[in-house]
Amino acid sequence: MDFSYSEEQLMLQDSVQKFVQKNYDFDTRQSIIDSAEGFSRDNWQLFAELGWLTVPFAEEDGGFGGSAVDLIVMMEEFGKANLVEPFMPTAVLCGGLIAGLAQGERKGQLLTQIMEGSLQLACAFAEGGSRFNLACVDTSAKQEGEQVVLNGKKIAVLNGPCADQLLVVARETGERTDRDGVSLFLLDPSTSGVNIHSFANVDGKQSANIGLSEVVVPAINRLGEKGAALSVLEAAVDRAIVAVAAEAVGALDTLLQKTVEYSKTRKQFGTPIGTFQALQHRMADMFIECQLARSIVIMAAMKLDSTESAEAKTRAVSAAKSRVGLAIRRVGQEAIQIHGGIGMTDELDVGHLFKRVTALAIQFGDADYHSERFASL
Repeated sequence: MDFSYSEEQLMLQDSVQKFVQKNYDFDTRQSIIDSAEGFSRDNWQLFAELGWLTVPFAEEDGGFGGSAVDLIVMMEEFGKANLVEPFMPTAVLCGGLIAGLAQGERKGQLLTQIMEGSLQLACAFAEGGSRFNLACVDTSAKQEGEQVVLNGKKIAVLNGPCADQLLVVARETGERTDRDGVSLFLLDPSTSGVNIHSFANVDGKQSANIGLSEVVVPAINRLGEKGAALSVLEAAVDRAIVAVAAEAVGALDTLLQKTVEYSKTRKQFGTPIGTFQALQHRMADMFIECQLARSIVIMAAMKLDSTESAEAKTRAVSAAKSRVGLAIRRVGQEAIQIHGGIGMTDELDVGHLFKRVTALAIQFGDADYHSERFASL
């Protein structure tokens, strides 16, 4: 299997690397994530100007090509720099849902706004007790004439506090875990009955719990056919899983590099700790974990770009998320332990990277969940 990148992909990688080197040092990142919105609007507009927001979309939709391999090239570099801008929630997850469900003029308008950087989105799909099961939807949607009334609660909505529009997953027919009957609605967060409770995740990124009480939306705000959104949601989430797995690989690579550098300067008994054979073995194990994680993420991305069955693609995605989850635990914990107490401080980027990969480990399902999903397919 050929894991080498194309010339265009190397150019995309180089573009991100140059941006990070010029504009995204540790202090700058900290000032951005500590701001009210938790990300930089100026950076977001620059992403649009550089064409990065077109990467998740197919050429027929006006995008760069929609390749999953193109996406992971960029996400890995985002992970290395620990970027805080909401690329995955807006462009990858919500963008994928709109590309798969919306039609005609509305689809073109929404995708254009995403790619231009003028539209921030958040997908409200998770609920308390759903345990990563996308079909487990209690939020109800009842049509009354030309309107639909939404009621329910959504949790851990990434980019929820800053979104200009919400994509809400709700059930129109069937029982709680039925595959049929799930629809997707475009919702203005300022609509009466929408209650947004904002909070910061362990990694500092902004999320929200959203309550919906007798929220009235026009029926035309339903994206796609009535009750037929689940398969598109699953495909969009699988692509988002590969994206966050690639981001984790990039962050783990930085953790490894930072740990090796620290071991060469930190002295114990007058000797750099990097000369101790026991620590050399541990860092070698960290390197192996990073390489295994990178390889399986590339494999999963290539599967998504292939013509294989949906089941084969899902198996590859779960294999990647499970393997990356194990790497996060092993590499992340070793990085903190070799750094010692300083690794836990906010003054060092290692601690922030560890928090980020910890959040990524459970996003869209942890290693245990995806191991079980892999085995069940």
